[in-house]
Amino acid sequence: MTYSVAVSGASGYAGGEILRLLAAHPDIEIRTVTAHSNAGQPLVDHQPHLRSLAHLTLQDTTPEILAGHDIVFLALPHGQSGQYTDALGDVPLVIDAGADHRLTSSAAWDAFYGGAFHEPWAYGVPELPVAGGRQRDALRGSTRIAAPGCNASTVSLSLAPGVAAGVIDPSDIVSVLAVGPSGAGKSLKPNLLASEILGSANPYAVGGTHRHIPEIRQALAAARPADADASGADIRISFTPVLVPMSRGILATSTAPIVEGATDAEIRAAWESAYGEETFVQLLPEGSFPRTADVLGANTALIGLAIDRSANRVTVVTAVDNLVKGTAGAAIQSMNIALGLPEARALSINGVAP
Repeated sequence: MTYSVAVSGASGYAGGEILRLLAAHPDIEIRTVTAHSNAGQPLVDHQPHLRSLAHLTLQDTTPEILAGHDIVFLALPHGQSGQYTDALGDVPLVIDAGADHRLTSSAAWDAFYGGAFHEPWAYGVPELPVAGGRQRDALRGSTRIAAPGCNASTVSLSLAPGVAAGVIDPSDIVSVLAVGPSGAGKSLKPNLLASEILGSANPYAVGGTHRHIPEIRQALAAARPADADASGADIRISFTPVLVPMSRGILATSTAPIVEGATDAEIRAAWESAYGEETFVQLLPEGSFPRTADVLGANTALIGLAIDRSANRVTVVTAVDNLVKGTAGAAIQSMNIALGLPEARALSINGVAP
């Protein structure tokens, strides 16, 4: 069976990456691409690397144009997807790459985003440990999927195994991330100009203000046993992203205290048990740590784990391509699961080097 697809926000980075991956998917027909200010222009004027899709023209983003497809991907700025999802009730599968359907708490939405709150959808990070299993169980047969925030899923994948196994204390998490500016989207912003970024590292959203914080707390709370506090009120994270001069990539360094009595073997076993059978999330051998260059273009998260007994903390270093495993790849992997297709279809574990 071939599924017809529409992709909104197709002139942006996330939309372009969704299209790049879907173009190699044997079960997908990319029928419609939409935009706002760029509507009416050839797709290749904005995505010149997508040569196989040169026949497509960007159309207006309206519910009427998006309707009538088997699958709709929404790659729109945060707060803009909800106005369309409310009108797409007849579409069999809708996948939102924005934040509108990620959070379960309306209070958290109000505090970090504001505007209309929309119901939460199945969270599109299949490998995440959740009470009693993995997040992929919630994706099977799903008709509505919320793709993750790239920073949020990177930190959540880093720490969820330790939280689930009870070997780290989530009340004192510190995460510092080196991130590429493509995660901020394609809109022209002075702080993202090459002259501002090249040769510099620039922290942003410092002091607990980054919008991905409630998403991380939500994911880590879901990783704990079913009888634990589901609110995540006791999960505290100091989260600091730093823009660095690389177009793609996230390198997240996260630390958390070791729970009293947890042995080194038990700590490493928590991550080995969580990801030992996973294709796209891989724990590196002891003493090895990833580089963002190793995951460029891949739907892979590489994790290095260190046990720092002098500080009594676990350090987890995780590398992802923010546009693939962080966004588009996670969305398509989740789509495959929802449709009952091979999970890895059209996705690669291999990066591009040099």
